Amino acid sequence: MIYAPGRHMNQEKTGMKPKIRTPFFETSVKNYIYGDDVYNFAKAADNAAKKYDVDVLFIAPYTEIRRIAEGTERLVVLAPYMDVIRPGRGMADVLPEALKAAGARGVVLNHCERPMTLSHIKKGIDRANELDMLSFVCADTIAEACAIAELHPDIINPEPSELIGTENASDMSYVKEAVRAVKAIGPDIMVEQAAGITTAQQIYDFIMAGSQAAGSASGILRSKDPYALLDEMVRSVKQAGEDLIGNKQ
Repeated sequence: MIYAPGRHMNQEKTGMKPKIRTPFFETSVKNYIYGDDVYNFAKAADNAAKKYDVDVLFIAPYTEIRRIAEGTERLVVLAPYMDVIRPGRGMADVLPEALKAAGARGVVLNHCERPMTLSHIKKGIDRANELDMLSFVCADTIAEACAIAELHPDIINPEPSELIGTENASDMSYVKEAVRAVKAIGPDIMVEQAAGITTAQQIYDFIMAGSQAAGSASGILRSKDPYALLDEMVRSVKQAGEDLIGNKQ
């Protein structure tokens, strides 16, 4: 969807899959922080989403999904993973229905820290669709991104695993080729870049290069002033969205 200032992505408790405006921003906390610190970071992300009228996807730890979903207005809360089981047995598994009931509007699949086979990814996407949850699928290479695109998730994040958690982001040629390759298979699939992003300028540059979103987790949380950098990155998404509109006029 095209960036449209003033059109809100809110936390309505409906059965419909969230409609995300592009460009959007995505962040998570991984295990850098926990407890109240996660909630406070989520509130800061929510404030930035409202301040700049940008949709923000927030990947929350399982333990904080309900509190964040109920305590924020503009965040689209995602679970970091889910199993493809159905209600019944499976005490240690993560039930998709339980995630949705807690407030998750989508789920991350195939992150490098929780890799999945293609057949498992497909089952995850299918389960997400059953529950009107967004499927946000990571890919290690452009080839893997193309294979995943054939499964038609909502979002693909083609980020080289070796860059995740580092201070080295993908070069522009990779960004452009990844977007081109995915869109050739699934024009409606949203494409994001996230690995190794540490500055707001990178957020802006990646979106201007064709990525529909950009995100950062460790790059923010390991910075000197995470809240300030978070705000600056969301502002860069807003600026990129406005500049893209300006370039088309």
